[in-house]
Amino acid sequence: MRTSRRIFVLALACGVAACAGTSPRPVPPPAEPVRITLVGINDFHGQVEPHRTPLKDGQVLEEGGAATLSAYVARLRADNPDGVVLVDAGDIFQGTLPSNLTEGAVVIDVYNHLGVAAAAIGNHEFDYGPEGPGSMALRPGEDGLGALKARIRQARFPLLSANLRDAATGKAPAWTGNDGTLLMTVKGVKVGVLGLTTESTPNVTNPANVSSLRFLPLAPSALEASRSLRAKGAEVVVAVAHAGGKCTDLRNPRDTLSCARGDAEILDMLDALPAGTVDAVVAGHTHQTMGHFFGGVPVIETTGQARSLGVVELYVDPERRRVIPERTRIQAAIPLCAQVDAVSGTCDGRRLREQPEVRLEPASFLGAQVTPDAQVAPLLDAALALAREAQHRQVGLVAPVPMARGYTAEGVLGNLVADVLRASARADVGVMNPGGIRADLPAGALTFGQVFEALPFDNRLAVITLTGAELTRLLALAHANDRGSVFAVSGLELTLNTCPGPERLRSVTLTGGKPLAPERLYRVALPDFLARGGDGLGPVTGGLPPERVDLAPVHGLDLREALLAYGKARGGMLEAPALGRVRYTGVAECPQKER
Repeated sequence: MRTSRRIFVLALACGVAACAGTSPRPVPPPAEPVRITLVGINDFHGQVEPHRTPLKDGQVLEEGGAATLSAYVARLRADNPDGVVLVDAGDIFQGTLPSNLTEGAVVIDVYNHLGVAAAAIGNHEFDYGPEGPGSMALRPGEDGLGALKARIRQARFPLLSANLRDAATGKAPAWTGNDGTLLMTVKGVKVGVLGLTTESTPNVTNPANVSSLRFLPLAPSALEASRSLRAKGAEVVVAVAHAGGKCTDLRNPRDTLSCARGDAEILDMLDALPAGTVDAVVAGHTHQTMGHFFGGVPVIETTGQARSLGVVELYVDPERRRVIPERTRIQAAIPLCAQVDAVSGTCDGRRLREQPEVRLEPASFLGAQVTPDAQVAPLLDAALALAREAQHRQVGLVAPVPMARGYTAEGVLGNLVADVLRASARADVGVMNPGGIRADLPAGALTFGQVFEALPFDNRLAVITLTGAELTRLLALAHANDRGSVFAVSGLELTLNTCPGPERLRSVTLTGGKPLAPERLYRVALPDFLARGGDGLGPVTGGLPPERVDLAPVHGLDLREALLAYGKARGGMLEAPALGRVRYTGVAECPQKER
């Protein structure tokens, strides 16, 4: 007993004094969380050049563009070496002359240079149709997906859509080269990226180009893709979705009261997903800002067109290998400025163009001056040369006054295009979707570039024959959305509820107030995009017999050609139509949507 006690005391003494003169091993400090900087852009729409705004004092203000975007990404990479994941939420091509004249090739060159990790496939990725002239396959052997397939081959990053399926096989199309997901390693952390495409794609591109495809519901597709990524070892899962929402107040990312629930496809998806399915979302499609947590998931979106980017800082626990939610930080809609106004600190031309004097100074970001990336310019040279030739080519038309396009209200330019459609096809009625007009027409002698910017899509003039009842239903469908968009009409007068909603259309008459005859047939001129069921008109157009649908009544005339021919037939003058074809009824204050 005495011997055992002596051994115990000696052992205790050795433990305290570190026997044989050795020191206790220091306890290593806990490993620091791994920081991953998720950088999101969306709806680039071919905006390789900066937006340029002439100021009252003679200066030209530049905002965004590929070279400045590259400079901001470089600063983020310097701030977190090897820890940046740059992704795009879709609609990267359609919308500018340099992009459209190269069918998006110049954008892919830029994105390869930027080091984009992955991009979602947006609805406008399908707009170009086959490679070469023509926006849809019309001849035997032409592939309506040819231009997109060419861009996928060119890209050094994957274009992803986990909810895209081949209609014939029900499987992911082989030409994408992936299953809609990407697994990568970032600073030792396995990061999974899943792409998603809005379910409404057949309604917001040329339906003929996607007739062989199906777009599955987002939530089940995201859940399946996330589980697949986790099974492969993904420790962080990011959704890059061409589906979005809208939040008007970015000051507090945890206050979502300003986030509209109507037309918020991405929020509907998150509501339907189990907790932990995704760790972050980069959204797009709606061109609206978001920088908020929904159910603990950070979601970012910008207004697009290379004016800003969003950042989500994710911290991963090195032991648990999971995101630490309380450490996540959002920087929403960071403006992409090379120079800013010294007083306001902005490069937003819409805010500065009316100021009598603006003092510009170099912008700074993350503690350093922003210098646009000089390596971007050579990537753009060939495309910009094509665009300059087209941009400045006179078309022989003059607009006596500026013509605004409108979107949530009747617009002069929309009325003009509806008149063009109706006159070109010698139809009873003309109908134009507001989303098909993307810029105002300025006053003065017009160039091809100005006409192109107003009508950038290669939609063709089509004619469908509808009864008065069918025409009324078509216009009801056109206005049954939460966006508040207003279709332009010719030969008609509309009465709408002030507030958007499914019952917005109140009445339709012919010009002068004469009612439509329910059984009488009317020839309706409209873009082929609408005739094929775009913008939700499929329930009417999809059931028409073939003899009542003419997709090429004037030798396949596209809308730009129709506008030019219309003006030249009138002596080269594009007179502005009067407003007053749309009237409103109802209360002035619309009820608040559910938040």
